[in-house]
Amino acid sequence: MRIGILSDTHNHVGNLLAALRIFREEGVRHLIHCGDMANVFTAQQISGFDVIYVNGNSDESAEAINHAVWTLNPMNETPGGQFSGKLGGVGVAATHGHMPQRLEKLIKDKSNAYVFHGHTHRRRDELVGKTRVINPGALGGAHYEPRTVCVLDLETGDNQFIAVSNW
Repeated sequence: MRIGILSDTHNHVGNLLAALRIFREEGVRHLIHCGDMANVFTAQQISGFDVIYVNGNSDESAEAINHAVWTLNPMNETPGGQFSGKLGGVGVAATHGHMPQRLEKLIKDKSNAYVFHGHTHRRRDELVGKTRVINPGALGGAHYEPRTVCVLDLETGDNQFIAVSNW
């Protein structure tokens, strides 16, 4: 199963739409957004995907964003500050990353083969013990690196950071 991982949209709808085009071109149907979408209008752009959305520290109204994501597809998941579960039979977890103790706890949980996070606006692909930790980078907000998303094959572990236009 191939999934798309994105984070820190910060209302940059242009980059979000470009990222969604990339995911469609790559045949990705499942997305994990690691927070800081920031507002409801931005959330409404992600229709047509199965989405897991965890809240970030810059979301204006987490409840309204969660409702918008769920309204697009009642199968979408909006678990609040963190997600833990299985995708394609693989243990995955996600959190925004602004609460380091929460992130560390998910990384140490042996049931998670992968942990996804955002917040730092910097790409990360690191093996911590037996858990692979991935930050896809940021689509908006503070600009430390090129804007990127990540496509990950949960079965093979192959991943690709893909640059998104920065307009």
